[in-house]
Amino acid sequence: MKIGILMDPIAGIKPYKDTSFALLLAAQSRGWSVFYLEPDWLYAEQGRPRSRMHAITVFDRNTDWFELGPAQTFDLNELDIIIQRQDPPVTLNYHYVTALLALAESEGVLVANRPNALRAANEKLLAQHYPDLCPPTLVTRDPAQLRDFLSLHGHIVLKPLDAMGGSSIFQIQAGDLNTAVIIETMLAHGLIMAQKFLPAVREGDRRILLINGEPVDHALLRVPQADEFRANLAAGGRGQVVPLRARDREIAARVGPDMAAAGFWFVGLDVIGDYLTEVNVTSPTCAREIDAVCHNDPAGQLLDFLASERAAAKKLNNRSM
Repeated sequence: MKIGILMDPIAGIKPYKDTSFALLLAAQSRGWSVFYLEPDWLYAEQGRPRSRMHAITVFDRNTDWFELGPAQTFDLNELDIIIQRQDPPVTLNYHYVTALLALAESEGVLVANRPNALRAANEKLLAQHYPDLCPPTLVTRDPAQLRDFLSLHGHIVLKPLDAMGGSSIFQIQAGDLNTAVIIETMLAHGLIMAQKFLPAVREGDRRILLINGEPVDHALLRVPQADEFRANLAAGGRGQVVPLRARDREIAARVGPDMAAAGFWFVGLDVIGDYLTEVNVTSPTCAREIDAVCHNDPAGQLLDFLASERAAAKKLNNRSM
């Protein structure tokens, strides 16, 4: 099996917590040929999607964790599987990369998550397909609507639609003297999301991983620092591996089949209290933290599923020839 991991520069990751690195380790442990690609290396020539890439060897340690082979340039269809692991924001260039990957998919490469699905998705708005699972939510760029929403709920959170890791998230309460400037600042970037503040965030938010629509049995509970309300690890939250609750499984059972059917085979659900707040499909994280406690290898589970899908597609193609 030949696999390419398309990711942001590997030299800048934290290997002890990076899910892309977990995928590299899992592929290597299976004896696969593993190639490292960066988004800016992709291009198309006469309709053929191609890329510079490096064979890569990885080491499960926190210094000198990878070695790259010489740069090579291949047609992407020489790979069996490509996993796209590019972090948001979802820019125009991100869309162009998914379009190139869609060309590779049309030539028989299994691309996860599916590029056309990624291009059509917004991680915060995906959750809004299940409004009964979510807290009260408003998506708008009308300041009057936001002020009315604040008056109705008394305490709300404002989020940009294209950020990650808790970046640029504000909470405001009715009567806050900074309300006007916060709303003006947020709306300068376009549509934003407002949600009723959930006090349960003090107890943490739960990252639930789905593989082909099925939840991994444990979640990562991310607990905010005492002086913070954002639980994201990138914002200083503390991670704790916990078993799934009945409510977690209920949410996963509603969302998972739809995600798998759309080609979102690796998904991270964010749950605060009893509410779904986000559906992460671009580069879901927390696999390493969960594996470190449970030894259940979520990255390997994903690879085994993708390998079975690729083998089934090859078998079907051979029959049709």
